[in-house]
Amino acid sequence: MAPAARAVTTGLQAALRGGLALIYPPTCPGCSGAIADPHALCARCWSGLHLIAPPCCDRFGTPFAVDHGTGVLLSPRAIADPPVFAQARAVALYEGVARDLVQRLKYEDRLDLGPVLAGMMAGAGAELLARADCLVPVPLHRWRLWRRRFNQAALLARRIGRIAGRPSEPGYLARVKATRPQVGLSRVARATNLQGAFRVPEAMRPRLQDRRILLIDDVMTTGATANAAARVLLRGGAAAVDVLTFALVAEEIG
Repeated sequence: MAPAARAVTTGLQAALRGGLALIYPPTCPGCSGAIADPHALCARCWSGLHLIAPPCCDRFGTPFAVDHGTGVLLSPRAIADPPVFAQARAVALYEGVARDLVQRLKYEDRLDLGPVLAGMMAGAGAELLARADCLVPVPLHRWRLWRRRFNQAALLARRIGRIAGRPSEPGYLARVKATRPQVGLSRVARATNLQGAFRVPEAMRPRLQDRRILLIDDVMTTGATANAAARVLLRGGAAAVDVLTFALVAEEIG
């Protein structure tokens, strides 16, 4: 397209967006209140997020209630039971507004929440994204995908990849076992439930070799899903696996 034609097209698109904004003003995806900028939270919903900031556990990303000093900080859980993945980071604790946003995206087909969550995840995971070769969403089993109609992790991975300039590779990991829902299960039961759930397709193994993977999901609870997926990716040839989620269930804050 010639520069002049491109400029005209860009101008028309901007005018169309402006006209639509007058007819349908942007609303907060958290509470549906009026906001100035699309794909953003209002001040009230933003203040309702328990954002995770340093100091936090270097491995799980769990925030500490007090500053324990400089250097690498590890939670008691990370010391006693180190995860398979290298590092995990999240935007906020899984409570209040954060929990509502995740559940609306996952169970109410609120695909408009994708850009909002992905933008915040890209910020929280900037360090992990900088060293990642590609993003891999935690996959759903085909029957669950059929019932839900979309994979929220894949949606987030695509959005984050566009922001960070990193490819999303959903084909690197497949869910081959229809596991029971993890809700209500203990940490041990979750790990047992996920045994044999993931597999790296044979056709993808050559492409996976020596790549640093950033695993994408909406929520980390006990880390069982991330551990199971990371273990399979590492056995398949990945150099390392980090994890980025929107929310984190903090079992311990010390």
